[in-house]
Amino acid sequence: MRVGRAEGIPRTPRASVRADGRVLSILGFHKVGEPSTSCRPTWFYVPEATFAASLSYLKENGWSVLDLEAFLRGLARPDSLPERAVLLTFDDGYRSVRDVALPWLLRFGYPAVVFVPTGFIGGCNSFDAEPEPAEAICDWDDLRELERAGLAVQSHGVSHRRFSELTVAEQEVELRRSKAVLEGSLQRPIEVFAYPYGDGGADQRGLLSALQRSGYRAACVYGNGVNRLPVVDPYRLARVAMGPDTDLDAELAQGLKAS
Repeated sequence: MRVGRAEGIPRTPRASVRADGRVLSILGFHKVGEPSTSCRPTWFYVPEATFAASLSYLKENGWSVLDLEAFLRGLARPDSLPERAVLLTFDDGYRSVRDVALPWLLRFGYPAVVFVPTGFIGGCNSFDAEPEPAEAICDWDDLRELERAGLAVQSHGVSHRRFSELTVAEQEVELRRSKAVLEGSLQRPIEVFAYPYGDGGADQRGLLSALQRSGYRAACVYGNGVNRLPVVDPYRLARVAMGPDTDLDAELAQGLKAS
């Protein structure tokens, strides 16, 4: 995918594959723009120009960007979704979503979902401070601003711990506490979960029961490409991992071929 200039809407090539079926693509971003310190960016930093080019690509190639309500409705009723449906997601709730990504989303008129670990709201990413530069995570005012702009805040747990390190009972605490905190502060239902580090744990059956008991309707892993419709398991939804070198055309084309 060719990257254009950040100050203008980039031009991108047309997709090389026509859709033969229906797919749901979920793009998973973390940080957009440059590090806020002098540290070198890691793979999880998507340059602003690359992010803008990705949005332009979706628009030019007939992908319909879903809001949270349309996404949840489509899981239950796949026929309600367009042929090429895509959901934009951001893990961890970094401040760069508000400062860098949001202006581009507003320019394109695109909604998105932001998964936030409640134990770090208003703080920084100390959960992965060794490999990753320290970055600010949105505070409550930031999250409410994102909500007003059409970005739905949803759960990423409390402590951002790997679920494979937790018992099912501990997982359920993460699910319930984060949901209660977000619903109490944002006054909206919290129904979608993103596993920290994309780690869905070892006991999938036990975790599925915990998710359902806690009132979640869907959950996302990280990676594994594009989802074919109808979705087999809404609690193990694949996402396209978005980094600076992700070939979006190839990722989405592969999903369209498989469908």
